[in-house]
Amino acid sequence: MAASREYRHTEPRWLRATLTLIAVGFVGLLIVLPVIAVFTEALRKGLSFYVQSITDPLALSALRLTLLTALATLAANLVFAVAASWLIAKFSFPGKSLLLTLIDLPFAVSPVIAGLIFILLFGARGWFGAPLARQGIQIVFATPGIILATIFVTFPFIARELIPLMQQQGTEEEEAAILLGAGAWQTFRRVTLPNIRWALVYGIVLANARAMGEFGAVSVVSGHIRGRTNTLPLHVEILYNEYNFAAAFAVASLLALLAVVTLVAKAALEWRIRVEQRPAEAAQEA
Repeated sequence: MAASREYRHTEPRWLRATLTLIAVGFVGLLIVLPVIAVFTEALRKGLSFYVQSITDPLALSALRLTLLTALATLAANLVFAVAASWLIAKFSFPGKSLLLTLIDLPFAVSPVIAGLIFILLFGARGWFGAPLARQGIQIVFATPGIILATIFVTFPFIARELIPLMQQQGTEEEEAAILLGAGAWQTFRRVTLPNIRWALVYGIVLANARAMGEFGAVSVVSGHIRGRTNTLPLHVEILYNEYNFAAAFAVASLLALLAVVTLVAKAALEWRIRVEQRPAEAAQEA
């Protein structure tokens, strides 16, 4: 630890200043300035127009659908990610590498392609579209299709936070709990879950941010039906294409505010993790 602290102070001051300037300039140019621009344009016609734009029935419908989609997506991802991570980290089985590859598949597939896949599966001429339609069930161009597409593009986030941590922790604590008479659910609830809780919450924050801002896959399966299948990103696109720029930026500011809340939650989580890790680090140094 002492050697690493000494190394940080041996770098030339001009180098540290240059790197700091590059980092701050990059963040300011690509993150801070766009956010400022969004709120500036949103308020260009005054506060009353801004309030009118974000309280418009179509905007509120898009907001409700966005929140519903994010909630359903997180619930599905939570169940899948915990089960898959526990299986991969704690057990050996044929096809383990294949399962890991499939979990990473959404990172490699364009969201637009993902949307087209659901059209192929559940569209009117898709593999399952006609049988489901005869039962009165509509997937694409409806809320279920939007939720399915969002689940597809977001499900790696939670699993990829949990798998490395659970692999590092090993199986010793679970085995000890079972030897002491604990059942499977009791072992998971009292041993496994407390050890992964912060990684789990961190993955939820990341997945939630992606779910609320997803555009490509949702755009393909939604049908752009106003008041029914438009999420906030799609509603912003429609307003912008209609040259209603102030209203488009006003609605976009809602997404920006949701992003800020997500970042605050992420920062608070990282702070909490550092606080909990300090006693362990102090013990290791001693």
